[in-house]
Amino acid sequence: MPRWALGIDLGGTAVKLAVIDENGDVLDHQRHPTRVNAGPEGIVEHIASLGFSMYNRFKKRLDENLFAGIGLGAPGAVDTVKGTLSYPPNLPGWERYPLKSQLQKVLSNEYSLDSSLILENDANIAACGEAVFGAGKVFDDFMMITLGTGVGSGIILDRKLYRGPRGTAGEIGALTVDYDSQSVHVGIRGSVESLIGKKRIVSMGIDMYRCSERNVQAETFHGKDLCDLSPRTLEKAAHHGDAVAKEVWERVGKILGIGLAGVVALMDIRKFVIGGGISGAGDLIFSPAFEQMKAATLPSMHEGMEIVPAALGNKAGVYGAAARCFSFIE
Repeated sequence: MPRWALGIDLGGTAVKLAVIDENGDVLDHQRHPTRVNAGPEGIVEHIASLGFSMYNRFKKRLDENLFAGIGLGAPGAVDTVKGTLSYPPNLPGWERYPLKSQLQKVLSNEYSLDSSLILENDANIAACGEAVFGAGKVFDDFMMITLGTGVGSGIILDRKLYRGPRGTAGEIGALTVDYDSQSVHVGIRGSVESLIGKKRIVSMGIDMYRCSERNVQAETFHGKDLCDLSPRTLEKAAHHGDAVAKEVWERVGKILGIGLAGVVALMDIRKFVIGGGISGAGDLIFSPAFEQMKAATLPSMHEGMEIVPAALGNKAGVYGAAARCFSFIE
């Protein structure tokens, strides 16, 4: 019988949990709204309750002696040595919060579950998931990039997670690619995240439609106000041939490509796995990103360049959390 683990992915809008065995089979998967207003303690209590409930249902069926532990991915700055979480987006009040020890304490005191717990940044844990069970399993070295509300990334080098000396490696979203831009995110002007995060893509689309010479609003959005614009509607419009929507995605791809070129030049990483909700636009982003990446790097760097879509969807985080529990990746 294979070992099994509980993977948890804490986000600003949802908590995802899954029971996964070492063969990569998802035996159960749940999604619950994050109780943002409950504060750190309330969220920890909620995670503990959800996690124990799932563990308790499977411990006899799967043999609790084969339970490999709990893996937890969380957004923001994670100190894997101290087990703390700081400044997670959309979750106020978490400065240097001892997430690992607090969750273990609640699980032990309230549920008598004494388990090993691995805490990791959410983008890093998603990279681990793709490395072991997804699109990255054929690569020794790659960067996993998540395009969504923000832009996150994790680096796999020689089949190992690379965090850097202080644990902050891979923050491609904070990389400045246009210093003259008026877009600013967390004080950084013209960063990748400030230019192609979800809100910026929408505002870019609104601006470009309003400046366009023809009125395509009724045709594309069926009479809805531009305030209803979203990445999904932009994606649909582009696939239906809308020129403005296509141009939005081309700009997004080119900005991403400039960021990827920096990674290629500095780290000699040439494989990129792209996931997250925004990545659903697929080649609308990937094609211009690839061409811009080539244009912004030396010809000697072009060999082996590749951009591929992530394979695990919104389960990459829970897969990666489980993979860490099985010690499939360090």
